[in-house]
Amino acid sequence: MRRDAGESDRNSCSFSTIQQKGFVLNIDIISDVVCPWCYIGKRQIEAALALYAEQNPDAEPPSVTWRPFQLNPQLPAEGMSRQDYVVQKFGAARAKDVYARVSAVGVEYGIAFAFERIVRQPNSVAAHSLITLAGNTGSPAGLQGRVKEAFLRAYFLDGADLTNAQNLVAIAIAAGLDRTKAEQCLADPESRKMVEQEDQRARAIGVEGVPFFIFNGKVAVSGAQGPKALLDAMHQAETAAA
Repeated sequence: MRRDAGESDRNSCSFSTIQQKGFVLNIDIISDVVCPWCYIGKRQIEAALALYAEQNPDAEPPSVTWRPFQLNPQLPAEGMSRQDYVVQKFGAARAKDVYARVSAVGVEYGIAFAFERIVRQPNSVAAHSLITLAGNTGSPAGLQGRVKEAFLRAYFLDGADLTNAQNLVAIAIAAGLDRTKAEQCLADPESRKMVEQEDQRARAIGVEGVPFFIFNGKVAVSGAQGPKALLDAMHQAETAAA
């Protein structure tokens, strides 16, 4: 689904952007680290950005910001058994079909999902707080994307327990985040509160599923719809800004 996000962006809860001299396309991506389609969506936006660079070799690279969303905000901090979660959400029989479909699409984008390795279904707020930290002003370019990738890979390929604080810190620092800052972030209740507030803002502008892409606060694409759909949305956002 693609829609004009302009009406929602007039609300106080919008992810609107300010264009400065020298046009830069701003892309907000709302997603969850425990969402397999969000991992696929990450590969799709990467492919779309590569196409954009080919078509616009003299343009400034788009600015990408990863925004949090919780598929399971009701989960406690300690999470729950993955097996119990899957049975409750899909039913034991349907889970195989769900996994088969997403795994097949994942292969197309070089993602070898290893769902059988996942033991714990986490509450994802802690991981989101570290991803948000990596995107703070002053952070190295590309750090947030690397931290986001690290968590997706750790969860879906390695089956890492994202309820374990030591695991969270290890994953984040391996991607380039400072250890002290990461540990302070996890210990700070305000970091969790900020993630929860962003999650609520996303829902307030109509986000019901992820991944959800917003281009210059004007054009939105819901779901992992492929590089072409995302590239088209980039062009539409540019036209709206002209």
